[in-house]
Amino acid sequence: MSATDSSTNGSVQVEAHKAASAEFGGDALKILNALPHPVLALAADGFVVEANVAAEIFFGVSRSILLQQTLANLLPYDSVLLSLVDQVKATGAAIIEYRVDLGIPRLGTEKMVDLFVTPLTEAGEGVVVMLQERAMAEKMDRQLNHRGAARSVSAMAAMLGHEIKNPLSGIRGAAQLLEAEVSDGDRALTRLICEETDRIVKLVDRMDAFSDHRPLERESVNIHTVLDHVKRIAQAGFARNIRIAENYDPSLPPVLGNRDQLIQIFLNLVKNAAEAIGERADGEIELSTAFRPGVRLKLSTSDTAVSLPLQVCVRDNGPGVPAEICPHLFEPFVTTKATGNGLGLALVAKIIGDHGGTIECESQPRRTIFRVLMPMYALRDGRSVKPK
Repeated sequence: MSATDSSTNGSVQVEAHKAASAEFGGDALKILNALPHPVLALAADGFVVEANVAAEIFFGVSRSILLQQTLANLLPYDSVLLSLVDQVKATGAAIIEYRVDLGIPRLGTEKMVDLFVTPLTEAGEGVVVMLQERAMAEKMDRQLNHRGAARSVSAMAAMLGHEIKNPLSGIRGAAQLLEAEVSDGDRALTRLICEETDRIVKLVDRMDAFSDHRPLERESVNIHTVLDHVKRIAQAGFARNIRIAENYDPSLPPVLGNRDQLIQIFLNLVKNAAEAIGERADGEIELSTAFRPGVRLKLSTSDTAVSLPLQVCVRDNGPGVPAEICPHLFEPFVTTKATGNGLGLALVAKIIGDHGGTIECESQPRRTIFRVLMPMYALRDGRSVKPK
């Protein structure tokens, strides 16, 4: 093919994709332009057939220029996004990947983004790409910070066990000896000393859970069995006056986890939800599960993205978490309870992190959701296990 023929063929392609963009519809473009995140619609051959205003800003070029480009022209040749687009075309399934460093050669910059790639079924083999800068990445950064905070508590717990619990034993023993010698009026003070030393010891014992570095024994666990067990405990005690609804995906495969620790995680989350609801007459907690095959997370400790397809949510209709506390909710000693010590959710985040998963919270009045993403159990040959 001559250079003239090649140029002519390229012009024909550009004109064809301009026509495809026109067919996309003016109303659709208005909707896309209202979105704050960059969105590109791609034809089967990779040409951009639509782009919103946010995409123009993101790539630093006008829409008219974007409609003359393929995605490969806008990104480095080894970009993760190009391989994800190919994967979506091949499988026909949507993919989400968090914490991706996306290079923009035209601007000479690199941006941390979350990638959402989905097939455009009504346009043949085309796909739609949405880029979300930083929002979810910041949530994941907080997860890593929570794990770092848990490690700090771990070191502090080991220190407290030696430096505080031993002297407290001596103080309590001395108070008990004094109790036999003092008057009735002073005996109340010695009892107070004993009670307060016991309270501090219990707090240190709770922190000891952070210093448990034994290898986690994990196996195939049916998460619905875990949730049913948690529900029975809750309805027999702290949530007896609260409706607990279920919205389960019956086809959910097993989770790779430790059953006892998973019970501890969700019992803590359900108990927090019940305490948030309080005496509300219409109080409701919903336990839900879903399979999210496209969710992958790249951790700072690994060069490869980890698949976290199993989603478990605990939703309540309580008053919600104050906005200023929500970003720090899983940090040690952060609590909204007047009598709380702020270690419950920090321990939950640690255990989920030990399982290779992550947890996040979304909260507004009458709708607070704790969302847990976990890895799936697989056989040694890498095959997933079908649910029973």
